[in-house]
Amino acid sequence: MEHTPNLGLPYIMAAQAQKHVTHNEAIRALDAILYLAIQDRTLTTSPEDPEEGARYIVAAPATANWAGHENEIAAFQDGAWMFYPPREGWIAWLTNEEQTLLWNGVAWTAFGGGGTPTEFGINATADATNRLSVSSQASLFSHEGSSHQIKINKAAPTDTASTLYQTTFSARAEMGLMGDDDFHFKVSPDGAAWHEAIVIDKDTGSVTLPNTALPSGGGRELLAAPRTYYVDGGAGSDTNTGLSAPDAFATIQKAIDIVASLDLGIYDVTIQITSGTYTATNILKPLVGSGRCYIVGDEGTPANVTIDVASNACFTADNTYAIYHLRGMKLATTGTPGYAIKAMGPSKIYYGNLDFGTCTNSHMYAENGANIEADGNYTISGNSAYHWLVSAANVQVVGRTISLTGVPAFGTIGTQAFAAGLRTGALVVIGNTYVGTATGRRYFASSNGLVDTNGAGTSHLPGASAGAVATGGEYI
Repeated sequence: MEHTPNLGLPYIMAAQAQKHVTHNEAIRALDAILYLAIQDRTLTTSPEDPEEGARYIVAAPATANWAGHENEIAAFQDGAWMFYPPREGWIAWLTNEEQTLLWNGVAWTAFGGGGTPTEFGINATADATNRLSVSSQASLFSHEGSSHQIKINKAAPTDTASTLYQTTFSARAEMGLMGDDDFHFKVSPDGAAWHEAIVIDKDTGSVTLPNTALPSGGGRELLAAPRTYYVDGGAGSDTNTGLSAPDAFATIQKAIDIVASLDLGIYDVTIQITSGTYTATNILKPLVGSGRCYIVGDEGTPANVTIDVASNACFTADNTYAIYHLRGMKLATTGTPGYAIKAMGPSKIYYGNLDFGTCTNSHMYAENGANIEADGNYTISGNSAYHWLVSAANVQVVGRTISLTGVPAFGTIGTQAFAAGLRTGALVVIGNTYVGTATGRRYFASSNGLVDTNGAGTSHLPGASAGAVATGGEYI
């Protein structure tokens, strides 16, 4: 063997003459290829005035005195050009670009030792997508000076800048700027179906929880403006958003539940109901914020939106600590609902432009601190044991026109009457105009209950028989 196997350096042979020539040739080669600091890799021919010892990577297509030496190391030594073909694994520092190059047996490629390598793997294989790949138990990014930031940048708001968490390379969670500039948190059971859990608005910092359907979910959307939800019993679905007529809910209760899941702040919400008959009891829920909920049917023809249930009440509220307005509906037609409106505990219900049909017990019942108040004119078209029944609560109807059609009948047994105030309940019905007639007892007050007409007279209220008071009850 006349040359070393790795660097190809010449050996001094036995009995060789002029041994210094061979020795100097090896020294010259070592000087050229060890600690490679390359001046340039873009030249295809030699520079005009190279420095002694300067080294270059010959670019293609090589010409003139560098012809045929593409990718080789051209070293200017002793006033002449020497060429050294690279071997796989050689590393060179490119001084004019400040990066490290590696000869992979085919080409010079950027190496992770410095500069701007295109791919780099640490105990892992990098690729065109995962250009930096690390396999380790932990990764540490520490400060230089006092602070440290990890930055993820994207080209446009509709692009993605996120951190993705995986199990066996299947995505399970992601957080970041995904599709817009709000901050999103989402999770997945399989890497395909995603559930968005938290969204933080970039403009306000408001937090919403898209998958929180009810307050028990632990968070509420804070309204920044009034909102309307739509209900269509014929074409809607409770899987819709309810935010437009084509995307309406199927039931009023679904809309109420969604409103109850919000933080209304200072804004009101309207539930707009499409014409039709709705046969489920609607339970009014507690609301958060100072806003109110308006449940509205057809203001022009209330009978176009009918709420008719088999029992209980068309609308019921129990300790809602909220204000609801009911408008533009006919409540009860078949006579099977016990109540049209039933309120108990700290609940406040306004009503107007309604048509009260037939109930088995009472058109309106307020109990134990509840408040019911008319904020508009309305119609009575059906029978009931009571129109107003108040017990340890308050009902106020002032300055309204109440139209009675078809001579509705009210009760005469026990405490039954058109208007009944029981057990400290206060029924304030002042300055109203009654159009039409009714049968049954006009009023009944007992147990310190009050029916106050502001002195309108004992025959002022609708009915065919005289009212009565008992056990401290008072009629004014």
